[in-house]
Amino acid sequence: MKKTLRTFAVVAGAGAAAFGIAVAPASANASTVWTVTPSPANFTATNSGNIVLTANLPMTCTTSSASGTMASATGNPATVASINAINFGTSASPCTSVLGNVTTVATTPWTVVAKDYNPTTGVTTGYVGNVQAKVTAGACAFTVKGTASGTYTNSTGILAVNSVSGELSVTSATGCGTVVTTSTKPTFKGNYAVKVTGTTTIPKIVGSNP
Repeated sequence: MKKTLRTFAVVAGAGAAAFGIAVAPASANASTVWTVTPSPANFTATNSGNIVLTANLPMTCTTSSASGTMASATGNPATVASINAINFGTSASPCTSVLGNVTTVATTPWTVVAKDYNPTTGVTTGYVGNVQAKVTAGACAFTVKGTASGTYTNSTGILAVNSVSGELSVTSATGCGTVVTTSTKPTFKGNYAVKVTGTTTIPKIVGSNP
């Protein structure tokens, strides 16, 4: 079992989640006005490909969804959306691991925070904040907290979560032995396709510095 746990890699449906915005060079004049279109509005997001949470422990979620609200904002950084619900796996397509089915329960709301905007590419850079989730695989259960950096692209509506080591931490772990401890530095990666709820409309985020 110890050998199995050591080789374990986690794929969790999320983001999140996730909802990410990846690190990029800051512009010379950081945006302080964030125009979200439409605003205010509700959004839904579904995973595009697997969502991956790596914490030395194997889980795979091929289905994940999120929903929340978005609105224009000011400041830098600025919260442009709130993720009020995020789910990993379904009864028909549960998250799985070598230890059996995996349950991931998020404590929401998470936030989508904007820091920089590239008007040439239409890409916003920032992070998903207030991330908190409990992951259970067999007897192993641990809680993840922190932030996850990433990008949002206006042309595609993809919120790409791409956290780096040190942004997320394990705040508690039980039944995991030495595989997952409070010293573990998880990473969370994956893409979500965002739409205005009930439509095919892709929301836009534009930053400016008037």
